[in-house]
Amino acid sequence: MEHVKKKPMYLYLVVLTIASTVGLQAWTTLFNNFAVEVAGLDGDGIGIIQSIREIPGLLALLAIFVIRLIPEHRLSAFSILMLGLGIAATGFFPSFAGLALTTLLMSFGFHYFETTNMSLTLQYFDKHTSPWVFGKLRSISAASSILVGTFIFFMAAVLDFTTMYLIIGGLIAAVSLWGFSRKPAAVGMASQRKRMVFRKRYWLYYFLTFMAGARRQIFIAFAVLLLVQKFNYSVQAVTILFVVNNSVNFFLSPLIGRAIIRFGERRVLSLEYASLIVIFLAYAATDSKWVAGGLYILDHIFFNFSMAINTFFQKMGDSRDVAPTMAVGFTINHIAAVFLPAIGGYLWIVDYRIPFIAGSAMALISLAAVQCIRT
Repeated sequence: MEHVKKKPMYLYLVVLTIASTVGLQAWTTLFNNFAVEVAGLDGDGIGIIQSIREIPGLLALLAIFVIRLIPEHRLSAFSILMLGLGIAATGFFPSFAGLALTTLLMSFGFHYFETTNMSLTLQYFDKHTSPWVFGKLRSISAASSILVGTFIFFMAAVLDFTTMYLIIGGLIAAVSLWGFSRKPAAVGMASQRKRMVFRKRYWLYYFLTFMAGARRQIFIAFAVLLLVQKFNYSVQAVTILFVVNNSVNFFLSPLIGRAIIRFGERRVLSLEYASLIVIFLAYAATDSKWVAGGLYILDHIFFNFSMAINTFFQKMGDSRDVAPTMAVGFTINHIAAVFLPAIGGYLWIVDYRIPFIAGSAMALISLAAVQCIRT
């Protein structure tokens, strides 16, 4: 894969991916404490802001119209600039309105970069190398998450929130300026359609993307809640799990990419969904905090198998549809984020097992659907 690393677009995406990961991880780590201790927000205000954070994901399809005005790689750099500015400004606006606005700016930056990141990877790296690139980028993201978490852990004792936000956001904005100075685009690439594209033959990609979004909410919203509420995991214990997850994914993500190349998307995704059926049922059944922690680590490993959904599209889709389809797909992926946590929360009150049993049923449906993959 040495020839892949020599491509200007590879370095470009690596650097911007590091900036994107650092930004999201810093925001996630600091937000709740800043909102409560400095902004004085309560649970309802924090919940609303978390919902606001998902709005740009739903609006990712608008990126199709933005690339009519600027090249897609420039939108990537501009997105990182929005992310950096949003984070840098957060500490100066300790109120509900201030946090809502800075969160919206930060989130637009993060979600639009993720959209263009997927699109550019599929455009610039062929079907024999793109799974490895996706895996490598996720590996780099895992390492970046650990580094920024370590920075915040040690600096929190000597720096206030405003200073930490300013330092981290400023560095991210500086990376975006580096991005604007680069020219990673290659000549002779397939021209992308700059309009919304919905095609009947892409139905399986749309469906798997939606189901992946629903699966993501089970992992994000309810797995950690189970650890904290039922098994009384402390902040330190959850942090240790976070470090373990990212350490494991640093090594495994490139191997997952290689597995997609060797065995194909259908087999890799079949392994993911078959495993999730068992993992989700085990979440519902276990009374052991150690088993629950192990399940969370396995859950996080299989979370990375979803990159195969995008490489599946690369093999069966029109090369000119990559950018608009990635934008539409990112929006579809976030539809579940709007309603699933709320519905799952009500079901949790009835019986905490219900969301996990439902997740197992969704994994079974997804397992059946991936058998339709033909590349």
